[in-house]
Amino acid sequence: MTTPVSQGSVSQGSVSLTGKDLHLSFGANKVLRGVNVNVDAGKTTTVIGPSGSGKSTLLRVLNRLHEPDQGDVLIDGRSVLKDNPDKLRQRIGMVFQHFNLFPHKTVADNVALGPQKLLGLSKDAARALALEQLETVGLSAKADSRPGNLSGGQQQRVAIARALAMKPEIMFFDEATSALDPELVKGVLALMADLAQTGMSMIVVTHEMGFARSVSDTVLFMDHGQVIETGPPAALFDSPETERLQQFLSQVL
Repeated sequence: MTTPVSQGSVSQGSVSLTGKDLHLSFGANKVLRGVNVNVDAGKTTTVIGPSGSGKSTLLRVLNRLHEPDQGDVLIDGRSVLKDNPDKLRQRIGMVFQHFNLFPHKTVADNVALGPQKLLGLSKDAARALALEQLETVGLSAKADSRPGNLSGGQQQRVAIARALAMKPEIMFFDEATSALDPELVKGVLALMADLAQTGMSMIVVTHEMGFARSVSDTVLFMDHGQVIETGPPAALFDSPETERLQQFLSQVL
């Protein structure tokens, strides 16, 4: 059971994010082939598609963990490809499939580490911020626990709190529920849906079609490194235009 994210508890200024004509190859393997993606300020774009279609790579190009071979990445209409990559990533909160929490540190210390080391907050200020974000995700009672004493769903919520503690302007979720037991998925998806309601700009790679349909403002369907269809959820799920999307949906719904 999650504690709903209260309106106003996410006070970051939302930004728009655009990827234009993004290409990326690893050797002869063309992973992205001219991908265009747009996330309006305060909106949620969900990326769906089969495994190996380039969804996770797209996120990694957008936050420059991989540099594109061609194309551009813009935040609020300004190219960020020449910005310091570390500074750019401080503007983007990223939640991965695996939690990557430090097992020897408490939950609060895991959340406080980034603000202390990267934002220069004092230890006390970083802990106060960590406790605030743990309250946001409904885990303030677990602040002094070790991650190993938490369920997978709780650990993923800690990972979300850790990302939020960096005061990001946009959040990326890369298959954030796919490593969780089925009974734990619902709580994390509910937290993500609550976060979307606060006006946080989000791009979400997911296999959870119910989330994509109910929470997204825009859905983007990828296959073989290309965007095959994009539009409002109702259009893609109820009236898919391409045979490839029709085939995909027949397998996952």
